Amino acid sequence: MDQSTVLIISDNAEFSREITSRWQSERSVPSFTLMSSDIRMAFDPENFQLAIAGGIRSLALSALLEAMDAAGKRVIFVCEDSSVLQTVRNRWPRILALQQREDWLDTLIVLAGECLVRVRAEARAHRAEQANATAESQATLGRYMLEMRHTFNDALTSVLGNSELLLLEPGSLSAESRSQLATIRNMSLRMHEILQRFSSLEKELSVVDELNLTDSRNDLRVAAASR
Repeated sequence: MDQSTVLIISDNAEFSREITSRWQSERSVPSFTLMSSDIRMAFDPENFQLAIAGGIRSLALSALLEAMDAAGKRVIFVCEDSSVLQTVRNRWPRILALQQREDWLDTLIVLAGECLVRVRAEARAHRAEQANATAESQATLGRYMLEMRHTFNDALTSVLGNSELLLLEPGSLSAESRSQLATIRNMSLRMHEILQRFSSLEKELSVVDELNLTDSRNDLRVAAASR
């Protein structure tokens, strides 16, 4: 997976420096984007997985947290003032509020690391759901095609048979019409070959399903025998 990006928002350069410096001692270090509280004016939530905010001007705090909360990304807010932290917890319950005590930096790194792990897990789950939805859609289409192939084959046989009968009557059609009719017959033959392949695939899939079922039964017997 691509390297995670952590957005650090602060009006205090020392706050950002402390976090990035401390993170360098960890085994997994994300890339960092540093911005001031003016980020509330314009930012792209797709460019980061986690935001850490601290050292924010009081006049900008409310608008900033409102914008970050609306973005739907994980946010950790760091502050020394316990009353401000409580206000943040009450107003924006999705934002993680951390008090800036003596060991705040170590706690922040651990908390941020756990957040990034969860973000990656959620991303994998989302991709799996999308892949599953695509597979289900394709399976539905495949089942429909298998169910309809007999009806389609009957119609195709009629088109193919009539085109061949007409081609057997010399002089009944113009050269241009015979050429067009020959094209219809040839395309019908090609579609017939495709339908035959569908039938072969159905048989192959049935064999695979039977083998999988047999393997599952054998695994159950082995598991039962080992108890």
